[in-house]
Amino acid sequence: MKLQTKHNGEIEIDSRRVLTFELGLPAFENETSFVLLPFSNDEVFFILQSANTPTLAFVIANPFHFFPDYQVKLPDAVMEQLDIEKEEDVGIFAMLTLQEPFKKTTANLQAPIILNLKAQKGKQPVLNESGYERKHYLFPQKDEASEQKEEA
Repeated sequence: MKLQTKHNGEIEIDSRRVLTFELGLPAFENETSFVLLPFSNDEVFFILQSANTPTLAFVIANPFHFFPDYQVKLPDAVMEQLDIEKEEDVGIFAMLTLQEPFKKTTANLQAPIILNLKAQKGKQPVLNESGYERKHYLFPQKDEASEQKEEA
């Protein structure tokens, strides 16, 4: 099938790659079909592209690349909704908020994107009890006084 994308124009994809988000994403409840596309060659950054709205695409990342100690405990209800049977069928991603400069980009670790790559189902549960927040810097931040000394 042909898919119009925000970042790559029109591309050809196998319709079996379309991920179904039964309830959509928070604030995008009507968007239930997405495709996971590479954004870089390093398997760290991806695009979660709407299959229905060409201008709707989210930059997501492998959170374990930036936060090796990140842990996600999925509620049983999420496991059931996504038909998760084996851990190796699951992909976990963090939605990014891109900033200028890029080193100020943040990741939402409180509401990860959970994909059952075998069943092609996805969900973005909000894990309020996780201790994580919606904005975690991808890169360590220096305080402004340190940055000014380096520039001097």
